[in-house]
Amino acid sequence: QVQLVESGGGLVQPGGSLRLSCSASRSISSINAMGWYRQAPGKERELVARITSGGTTNYADSVKGRFTISRDNAKNTVYLQMNSLSPEDTAVYFCNARTVVLGYFRNEYDYWGQGTQVTVSS
Repeated sequence: QVQLVESGGGLVQPGGSLRLSCSASRSISSINAMGWYRQAPGKERELVARITSGGTTNYADSVKGRFTISRDNAKNTVYLQMNSLSPEDTAVYFCNARTVVLGYFRNEYDYWGQGTQVTVSS
């Protein structure tokens, strides 16, 4: 059971920067991985960036070198710093938490925030 609250979306001009925040209801150190996904109109939801509890990061090719995912365990918060934004980055951005429960079987659970709109336009 994880509740996620996103913030930081808004309107920005091409080339600008924006920082998204995602606050979790439980310690993110106990969550196997947290990430950011985005969904633009007419497109499928895609992974933007992900960070594991161990600090390993993964980025979509389209955002490598421009976006940075980070976490603050003390604040139970994950951030997405977005630089050099372009109109192609316009989408609803969702925070994701993935937990793994080990028992008789290995079960994975995904939790989602409500989404925050990012619009890049001149």
